[in-house]
Amino acid sequence: MTPFPRIHDLYIGRVVFGSVLLTWAVLIGLDAIISGLLTEMSDVGTGRYDALAAATNVAFTLPRRAYMLFPTAAVIGALIGLGQLSASSELTVLRALGLSRRRISLSVILSLAVLTALMVINGETLGPWGQRRADMLKAAAKSNEVIIARYSGLWAREGETFLNAQTGQERSENGKQWLELNDVRLFELASDGRLVSVTHAGAAEHREGEWILRDVERTRFDGSSVAQTSVKEERWRSRLDAAALAANTRNLWTPRYMTSSELDAGIEYRRRNSLDSGEFEEHYWGRWFYPINVLALCLLAVPFAFGSLRSGGLGRRLFLGIIFSLGFWLLQTQFVRLAGVFKFDYRLAYTIPALVMIGLSLWLFKRRSG
Repeated sequence: MTPFPRIHDLYIGRVVFGSVLLTWAVLIGLDAIISGLLTEMSDVGTGRYDALAAATNVAFTLPRRAYMLFPTAAVIGALIGLGQLSASSELTVLRALGLSRRRISLSVILSLAVLTALMVINGETLGPWGQRRADMLKAAAKSNEVIIARYSGLWAREGETFLNAQTGQERSENGKQWLELNDVRLFELASDGRLVSVTHAGAAEHREGEWILRDVERTRFDGSSVAQTSVKEERWRSRLDAAALAANTRNLWTPRYMTSSELDAGIEYRRRNSLDSGEFEEHYWGRWFYPINVLALCLLAVPFAFGSLRSGGLGRRLFLGIIFSLGFWLLQTQFVRLAGVFKFDYRLAYTIPALVMIGLSLWLFKRRSG
């Protein structure tokens, strides 16, 4: 078996490639309309957020949606492509010419590997960038007081005071929920634009209508003098909308939409500060195992396009292949969730289902005849 692509490899790859692209386009379109545009329309009319802004928001999220939906599109599209070849007896002819099931499967996997590589790059570049642009557009349109900046975190304004926070999260304890911002800076300006003071707080918690600043260091500028003060805790009465801030912190610091380097930095930061890094580790290792999972899923589905089942024909085989593969995808998702609950290594949670999928695929190849 020559390792180099031949004309039959290119033909199989072209058919599968086209089927995957078509399936992918349909899934992305449905997702963009149903879970994207229709959802965003509920916010139209808030501030300056109109229908055009909602459509632009959804357009920015298309690279992220393509990344998330590609595994499903790859499985369904690969089986549809092979089903097309099987229905026209082209698979039978290829087998009669001496082409093994292994070689046909390799042709499928190689064509999918190209798209998988593009999606890995997309997941580190366009996907996170587009999602952040969508979040910034929506936040700026809905509120005049809150702005999300790509590299400088969250910015908000109340009167002549500007707030900047690098990270943040919603916390809950004993039935109470509050917003916590980390690495906070408050810039107070005079009416003439002169900087009056700069306040740095390690954390700021919004509780019962006021902000509690912790580990506060303030530098005050008064004419030609500068005064510095430090206190462990200080209360800041402000009408700054904590609900709007909380909504934007969910978008800005969601690990699901971060790049691998940002996730790695987030893990290191949380470990250094004795914070839970589980969600960051889940998505970090998910990025590394993404191409393995896609190819393993498709490898598991491919045997269903060969041979015959006594209880049904081609349509039944393709349906079983799709259900079988997507069922394993859901199983792995649950396995990863269990890793978060029982605190075992996420690499193990991603590796075991992938190995099971590959082993089962090899077993199915041996079991299928003809």
